[in-house]
Amino acid sequence: MIKETAEILRTKNKVILVHGNADMDAVGSAFAISSCFPDGDIFAPGGVDRVAGLAAEKLNINILEECDVSLYDLAVVVDTSSPEQLGPTASDIPAGSVVIDHHSPTGKWKGMHFVCDSTKVSCCEIVKDVIDAAGVNIPRDAAMALLGGMLTDSGHFQFANPKIMRSFAELLEKGNIHADEVFNLTRSRVTMSERIAVMKAVGRTKFDHIGDMMVATSYGGSFEASSCRALMTAGADVAFVGSQRDNEFRVSGRASQEIVRKGIHLGKIMGSISEETETDGGGHGGAAGMSGTGDTEAMLHICMMGTMEEFREIKKRSLSESQPKEEIT
Repeated sequence: MIKETAEILRTKNKVILVHGNADMDAVGSAFAISSCFPDGDIFAPGGVDRVAGLAAEKLNINILEECDVSLYDLAVVVDTSSPEQLGPTASDIPAGSVVIDHHSPTGKWKGMHFVCDSTKVSCCEIVKDVIDAAGVNIPRDAAMALLGGMLTDSGHFQFANPKIMRSFAELLEKGNIHADEVFNLTRSRVTMSERIAVMKAVGRTKFDHIGDMMVATSYGGSFEASSCRALMTAGADVAFVGSQRDNEFRVSGRASQEIVRKGIHLGKIMGSISEETETDGGGHGGAAGMSGTGDTEAMLHICMMGTMEEFREIKKRSLSESQPKEEIT
């Protein structure tokens, strides 16, 4: 599948799409494909986030804000678990387009050339494998973009596994890149508006716990991911922060690696809620998101209740495993 995908990407005149508010993993994946398989434009129909925008500026990555997908011979979608994440543009993507992703499959990419490996921490790892299969040397800037995606999607290695560490080290070595260059690529000064948003989110926090497992929720106007991290620094094992724009909501979720090892998977929790509420949600064990039409505070409450139910299951398993087993005679 990887080699077949590499051959398809050799198609000239292609457009590479990333999800709304695209992160560094999405932008890094798209830029590496456009660099290693020429004649590819990058299109972000829902814009990019602050970190990805900062890196794009440093690496001179050209990202289109408007684009007619029908003018291209091939459409490639990266780091996007469902068509809904592309907004209205999703309807313009023809059957047979390439989709490269690392989230838990949602079953919404039927009819596409779908390449997915949910064991990968980042989409950039899969893209690196595809480029390697094509026998193409990765330019230094493209390697930097891939490294940036791996760094950010692993939570600066908090969620890293041996696979991503090997890929990261290989790119450093082949590109003659120092690790501090990658950290500097994605680092920016925290703005006053972000600091204020986080402080407001902390002040609106609601929480509950079972045993030593705590979940916290909050409502903010922006910077949901940063607010989640602040709640976890304050003591939460799982944090959800939502925002509202008219009838549209967005919720970001984060979980500690320790609670993920115990059995929490935010992507499955939010994916399940998404199916029940006809919204769009999913992600990884320690980081996930959900968006759609609805009330943010109601969705945050549902997220908390879903997490509390998972906490009860974890506690039940723990009690069962701690009970002494009867001797077999």
